[in-house]
Amino acid sequence: MKITLTVFALSFAGIVAFGQRPTPDEIDTKKGKLTIQPVFHGSLVLKWNGQTIYVDPYGGADAFAGLGDPNLILITDIHGDHMNVETLDGLNTKSAKLVVPRAVADQLPGSYKDRLIILANGEETRLGEITIKAIPMYNLPDDESSRHKKGRGNGYVLEIGGKRIYISGDTEDIPEMRQLKNIDVAFVCMNLPYTMDINQAASAVLEFQPAIVYPYHYRGQGGLADVEGFRQLVEKGGKKIEVRLRNWYPGE
Repeated sequence: MKITLTVFALSFAGIVAFGQRPTPDEIDTKKGKLTIQPVFHGSLVLKWNGQTIYVDPYGGADAFAGLGDPNLILITDIHGDHMNVETLDGLNTKSAKLVVPRAVADQLPGSYKDRLIILANGEETRLGEITIKAIPMYNLPDDESSRHKKGRGNGYVLEIGGKRIYISGDTEDIPEMRQLKNIDVAFVCMNLPYTMDINQAASAVLEFQPAIVYPYHYRGQGGLADVEGFRQLVEKGGKKIEVRLRNWYPGE
């Protein structure tokens, strides 16, 4: 099962990530720079206008050393590489709001309950100058065999300083992804057998046409996905989409 992504990976990330994590990227917004920091697997940190946003913190607290305490935490799903209580407990989250789907809220320890904002697919909330909308994420076909059933988890679209940021969570190339509009930055998963292959991911990206796309969450049962192959597929599609390849698996 996906939640057994290995204890080795959890501890290994914490040891190496601080020293070897990629240099952060910066994107101009209407109100200053948005900083994008890949961390590990499906985890990233966004910084903007004094706010620090953790997405699916996983890999041990040491993986986030030096990145500042979060004001906002987004969790997409119940699996251990997204909702990781060990990592959360090792971080200073006392000042953070947690935006989560109901399934995550039901499984988090009681110490987090008074800071939760629970969103179902299609719902949104606003925290200060940041708007967060929950987007469906699920496997196809959406039936009893699905590892990720529709409605259990959330992808997210964030509006930050006039920019729209899409975080896919664990999903295949579902209609709700393909129908996205005006996305400036997209983080798109691609790992078999849990989400989708690079062909599905590239096809979806070419349809909703984000300005920038980051392949992330790209380790599956067969190892790391061919993200260079993904980039080539997107570039062959003839759209003006910048594919940014960053290392979400430092030391591997």
